[in-house]
Amino acid sequence: MTFELKILGSASATPVAGRHPTAQVLTVGAASYLIDCGEGTQWQMLEHRVRPHHLRAVFVSHLHGDHYFGLFGLLGTMHLQGRTQPLRIVGPPGLDEVLITQARVSNMHLAFAMEFTPIDTEAHAVVYEDDVISVASLPMRHRIPCSGYLFSEKPRRANLLKEKLPAGLRPEQLARLAQGLDLEADGTQPGLRHADVAGPPPVPRRYAFFSDTLYTPALAALIQGVDLLYHEATFLEDLRERAAQTHHSTARQAAQLALDAQAKRLLLGHFSSRYKALEPLLHEARAVFPTAELATEGLLVSI
Repeated sequence: MTFELKILGSASATPVAGRHPTAQVLTVGAASYLIDCGEGTQWQMLEHRVRPHHLRAVFVSHLHGDHYFGLFGLLGTMHLQGRTQPLRIVGPPGLDEVLITQARVSNMHLAFAMEFTPIDTEAHAVVYEDDVISVASLPMRHRIPCSGYLFSEKPRRANLLKEKLPAGLRPEQLARLAQGLDLEADGTQPGLRHADVAGPPPVPRRYAFFSDTLYTPALAALIQGVDLLYHEATFLEDLRERAAQTHHSTARQAAQLALDAQAKRLLLGHFSSRYKALEPLLHEARAVFPTAELATEGLLVSI
């Protein structure tokens, strides 16, 4: 089953040609989840062939415009395209008020329900769950209430090993084994345990999204061993004081957090508009975490 992240936007608040505000799509199997929705996100979804009707939920980190100004437009487009299934929207308190007010003053009556989950941005707690993933909030330290998210795949059943399957099994017996169930003995065949014909179950995968935040070493304990970490890297280290003043992080700090968390991979994003070239941010991070990557538009990361 696929578990992959598509980057739609990597910029911070001020527009830059060729960059877009924060937006990402995590796809797990047939389900997709939108993470932040900066201005123009739906155009990026068109550009990179992301289908809005596949979205199960939207996760908004905080109410600075570059992280959610694109959401109402996207909701309107999904309405016009005939969406009827409810959409879960997870984010800080006040997001529901903004969207409901926009719908009211524009006289937009959506054909689908917006189901809001307001979160405590100072807590680490499960805020969403379905049949394939669970999502926990991660308390960020920013100028306004802000949350990151930890996406954890639910355990999957072990795959059957063809070389261990006896000949002559009927389709319904194979289906039962594929569901993780044992076969009882019958008049034509002895019993068969699922564990005897299956390999080890796949290791559940995890993705951590660190939105706008001060460098916060204590957060590393909440994501130890994570497969993929996205961490904002708004500034270079020579502007460390500026980062602290604006409640952001440097590329070096992002790399240190990834190192402390023993993350397998690191993506840097939320780049300040002052940087026309991004290589210096990458070089700074790689001095600490050698495999760091830039989360630039169109990047697809599979785990």
